[in-house]
Amino acid sequence: MKSGMAELHNDPIRNIALLGHSGSGKSTLIEALLIQAGAIPDQEGQGRRITDCTPLEQQAGHSLETSLFHLHHQNTHVNLIDTPGTPELFGRAMSILPAVESVAMVINAQLGVEPVSRKSFDLMQSRKKCGLIIVNHCDAGDAKAEGILETLQDRFGPHCLPINLPSSDHSRVVDCYFQPDYAAEVAFSSVNEAHDRLVEQVIEVDDDLMDLYLEQGQSIEPPQLHDPFEQCLRDGHLLPVCFVSARTGAGVDQLLRIICELMPTPEEGNAPLFMKKEGSKMGEPGVAVSVTADPEAHTIAHVFKVVTDPFIGRMGIFRIHQGTVKTGSQLYIGDGRKAFRVNHLLKLQGDQSLEVGSAGPGDICAVAKVDNIHFDEVLHDSHDEDHFYLKPLAFPEPMSSLAIDTTRHGDEQKLSDALHRMMLEDPSLVVEHRESRNETVISGLGSVHLQIVLEKMQAVYNLEVSTRLPMIPYRETILKPSEGHHRHKKQSGGSGQFGEVFLRIEPLPRGAGFEFASEVVGGVIPSQYIPAVEKGVREVMNAGAIAGCPMQDIRVVVYDGKHHSVDSKEIAFIAAGKKAFLDAISRAEAVLLEPYMALKVTAPVWSVGDITGHLSADRGMITGSESREGDEVCIEAEAPLASVIEYSNALKSMTSGEGEFSMTFSRYEQVPGSIQKALVAEARQ
Repeated sequence: MKSGMAELHNDPIRNIALLGHSGSGKSTLIEALLIQAGAIPDQEGQGRRITDCTPLEQQAGHSLETSLFHLHHQNTHVNLIDTPGTPELFGRAMSILPAVESVAMVINAQLGVEPVSRKSFDLMQSRKKCGLIIVNHCDAGDAKAEGILETLQDRFGPHCLPINLPSSDHSRVVDCYFQPDYAAEVAFSSVNEAHDRLVEQVIEVDDDLMDLYLEQGQSIEPPQLHDPFEQCLRDGHLLPVCFVSARTGAGVDQLLRIICELMPTPEEGNAPLFMKKEGSKMGEPGVAVSVTADPEAHTIAHVFKVVTDPFIGRMGIFRIHQGTVKTGSQLYIGDGRKAFRVNHLLKLQGDQSLEVGSAGPGDICAVAKVDNIHFDEVLHDSHDEDHFYLKPLAFPEPMSSLAIDTTRHGDEQKLSDALHRMMLEDPSLVVEHRESRNETVISGLGSVHLQIVLEKMQAVYNLEVSTRLPMIPYRETILKPSEGHHRHKKQSGGSGQFGEVFLRIEPLPRGAGFEFASEVVGGVIPSQYIPAVEKGVREVMNAGAIAGCPMQDIRVVVYDGKHHSVDSKEIAFIAAGKKAFLDAISRAEAVLLEPYMALKVTAPVWSVGDITGHLSADRGMITGSESREGDEVCIEAEAPLASVIEYSNALKSMTSGEGEFSMTFSRYEQVPGSIQKALVAEARQ
């Protein structure tokens, strides 16, 4: 990471995140904006200069991480955030949303509205962000600009209105708002119609302007529309559509003007959703608190991204919402009692870090070498804000999992450290160690997400790992009552071992667990040895009897036995209890149980037949369905985990990448006989 010194600024700030599907051209567009503003030199023909700067991104040919950039234009400081467009990396993209007032959805004019575009729109609405749609590649010969606009209005609403239009030959973009060129020939509609529809949409929120426009017949100029325009953005009453070509530069200058003059400043956007914890009870809801863009107030900043670097350590990237951060500032992290000192305050420009002396409300900065900084933390300079937090994002549920092991002996701690760092950087990555099966499992939003994690593990941390599907947590139980007996007798000179146990077992309702009881009378088994019998039984419960899987839903009652005054010991009754339990199981019709999962699948209506057919063929059962907005259907089903452990790939294939699902444990059910036979044979091998 290169470093330098950035100039201080006191200009108005615009924060905007670019979201969109892979191939929409977000990274190329950001470079075009930086060149247009003079933030980077125009070195035509030399390939990618500042975006997608990591070796893995260059190898992939598209963004894998979120990246930050900034520029100055028209006395405005603009922070731009580039995001990955791969659907399975959407968790990384959405994590930056708390840092911005505005979201620009970038659409490929040739491909139209794709899955990430729909997710971005829903997310933007849920977090009350101001929106802008950028239709890129409008110069492509087969781009159908009018059809794209109709698609946007069908999917996102009639308030998607063009603020400019591509010319009839697609070589340039014609302004329809600031200085409309009414005589220009455009690809569809007309400049006059586009201008009038925009004005009429905006003045709907301002009665005085509507009176001037409708009753007095006065024309309305852009300066008069500024405040109601931003009100429309805040209310979701207007979603401007801007046509550009990042490749040729057509419309980039207009886009820059739209960002600087029409998109909201931190003071003009919807207020951030800050809360304050009250009380000490876990899960107790907080109360909303007001945070203002006042540079003189207490500092409040939010960490929306963490990067771990071998050379600079852990770096926290944060948005300042209130107050001013300066070099030398003392900041607390969350409710921590010890502050850290801001030794270097950084602005990021791709992989370059530029040092600044101070930054105020609305700006985005970073601090390095702070080991206890984490994603979603609130930084502040007063204990008055110890319990402040930003309303959490609802990240998508993991859809794919892999068990991983090191291939080199001695790399276990190295793997643990690498996984910890990668979880810090990627809030949609889940890592867990499943002690019952002694396996480390990583879970993400799909197989592509996990593959990228594995590639980074090898490239950055020099870790070679083997992967496999996680083990299915099968269980064992019994179907009928039975009795068992065992006499443990061992004599090898000197003191021997003796213990005899009679017990009976019976099945319990599914999910009841394990019960142990004693009905021994007359001291045939001394009371001090009853726990030893239970210990032997529990050893079998944990290890399994037929396929090495833990047992459940069984009641065990010890009712008789014998002991020896000299040779009886705890170890003898552990062995006798264990063997007596196994003897009873052998006549109790032991069976395997498998976990059944409850699924919720959201997918396009045209894929419903394939989805229901696939689930039914894989021992699943459809339990319900519900129509959703935008030609989507939510299907509810139950299926064995073994059938849906790789469901992410199947769903992607059936829905062309547009389907999503969540999965939660439902219950255990008996495994079919043919499958049990194969599993038992495998366990014996």
